Amino acid sequence: MLFNSLEFALFLPIVFVLFWFVAGGKTMLQNVLLLISSCVFYMFLIPEYILILFLAIVIDYFAGIWLERTTGAKRKWLLWLSIVSTCLILFVFKYYNFFISNTNAIASLLGWNYSIEVLKIALPIGLSFHTFQSLSYVIDVYNGEQKAEKNFMTYSVYVMFFPQLVAGPIERARSLFPQFHAPKTFNLALASDGMRQILWGLFTKCVIADNCAIHVDNVFNDYTNNQGSTLWVGAILFTFQIYGDFSGYSNMALGTAKLFGFRLMQNFNYPYFSRDIAEFWRRWHISLTTWFRDYVYKPLGGNKRGMFVTVRNTFIIFLVSGFWHGANWTFIFWGLVNALYFLPLVLLGLNRRYTNTVAEGRTLPNFREFTSMSFTFLLATVAWVFFRASDIPTAFGIIKGMFNTSVLSVPAIRDWVLVLLILVFVIIEWRGRTLQHALDLANRSAFERRMIYAFVFLLLFFFGVYNENQFIYFQF
Repeated sequence: MLFNSLEFALFLPIVFVLFWFVAGGKTMLQNVLLLISSCVFYMFLIPEYILILFLAIVIDYFAGIWLERTTGAKRKWLLWLSIVSTCLILFVFKYYNFFISNTNAIASLLGWNYSIEVLKIALPIGLSFHTFQSLSYVIDVYNGEQKAEKNFMTYSVYVMFFPQLVAGPIERARSLFPQFHAPKTFNLALASDGMRQILWGLFTKCVIADNCAIHVDNVFNDYTNNQGSTLWVGAILFTFQIYGDFSGYSNMALGTAKLFGFRLMQNFNYPYFSRDIAEFWRRWHISLTTWFRDYVYKPLGGNKRGMFVTVRNTFIIFLVSGFWHGANWTFIFWGLVNALYFLPLVLLGLNRRYTNTVAEGRTLPNFREFTSMSFTFLLATVAWVFFRASDIPTAFGIIKGMFNTSVLSVPAIRDWVLVLLILVFVIIEWRGRTLQHALDLANRSAFERRMIYAFVFLLLFFFGVYNENQFIYFQF
């Protein structure tokens, strides 16, 4: 079920009423309702794949209990058995065909006269997200940082909680389990803020991302017939599309959770206002970035074992992060490009220089801040070409076209309405850059808040794209 669909518009209020007016005050009944609702939500897409999700839940539920009860060397064996079993599901559905296709290509180059058949299966929606969420739980239990959850239903709803089931944020057990165990009382202020966050998520998805997508598809699907200036416009529009699409989903996820009294972690913190690529990665897809930091980077030694190990670990997490996004060499190259961006900051010890909010306490950035943000934005734009392109030759073809003399020509895309919409979007995000989300306007007057909400509603009504475009990150 898509957040931007009519089905979800009917589904959400029904679950809300049942949660607060039928199961209200009964924690176990509320969790049962959330689990049933999450199953319905997930099965709306490919119903039979809920069995795959159920298998992963069973594996890690029992793994957590056995790890807590086991001592000695057996614990490490149990941990790796759980990790391998959970990752095997992900490998079969997401990466098997990638490895087989590349193996077949190598065999062909060597003149071997055979090939291995690929599997004709679809990737379960959100498999990478709930795989990482389950892995973090098992690892935390192993490290003694999390008690094993004995209630199978509570563990199941932790993995399947429908607001963040298919595209995150990737939550830690230590954050969500206490919320599932605690009695819930309706909080009007929290629910109202949730509605505002849903509204902003819908705007960024339906008005910004989906309008950009129309032009982006035209440019990337016919890049050989477009001049450099048009390719740049297409790449910049994809930069806004990917952000509007994924941050839009995250805002709707966080806002929906607030309607039920839950607080999820912030997944985006205005990344396009970053002053270097290190700050960008602290603000983009925060739940994934922190996951790789805690479960890959630090166990490998982090930055505590000298510069060589630090650089090695930096490249590892960026390459693995790229591969996490998709079974395609384009994603691996995207990770490599970002690692290369990151390298000078690591070598010079500048990767932690920007930890505050840009232009804090001021209306506008100064010249240095503006140029730093612009340069970082352009770096991200070039890297996103690899993310969006269908294959490596296409990506390099587009980048080559972006840096030839035709970049000085007039671009074929001249959608001034979209330019104005993006400008409005950037202004609202800039004004809200110190807030949890751009429409968190508690410090504004009631009149100003109503005017802004009405303005956003009007933009949604007149310029929103409502053909139920799937979120980009659903494929991951």
